Amino acid sequence: MTAIVREQRLAAAIAEYGRHHQNPRNKMIHCICVPAIVFSVVGLLVAINLGLALITIAIAILYYNRFGQKAAIQMGAILIIMLLVWITIMPPHHLVALALGIFILAWTGQFAGHFYEGSKPSFVEDIQSLFIGPLFVLAEIKHRLARGPRLDPL
Repeated sequence: MTAIVREQRLAAAIAEYGRHHQNPRNKMIHCICVPAIVFSVVGLLVAINLGLALITIAIAILYYNRFGQKAAIQMGAILIIMLLVWITIMPPHHLVALALGIFILAWTGQFAGHFYEGSKPSFVEDIQSLFIGPLFVLAEIKHRLARGPRLDPL
């Protein structure tokens, strides 16, 4: 598969995800909640077993490679940073509770964001788009930085 095909696949996936995220408040909420969900999942994996977390990150990098090496490297770096935060900063005896608390708050926030959009996604729809959400957030951040950093909503 050529790099152009992978870039087109990435653009199509982000466009489809973005089609359901047009409201500026919903975009802003997702730019906070999606990374928090990913961060909490990494924390839960670390709480279960560090080896499992590393294997899962490797599988995720392979998944993101279908959208090109750049996407795989960016997501791999983000996941490794999240892993390092969990294992170096977070207290091990509170790991599960903290990761689960972040997950519940972030997932609730994501559903609240859909309220602003006027849509009611199902849990299954959220799971299906789980892996594209971080790429959407990265695209939104890049777009915002290209416009120039300001404090106004996305």
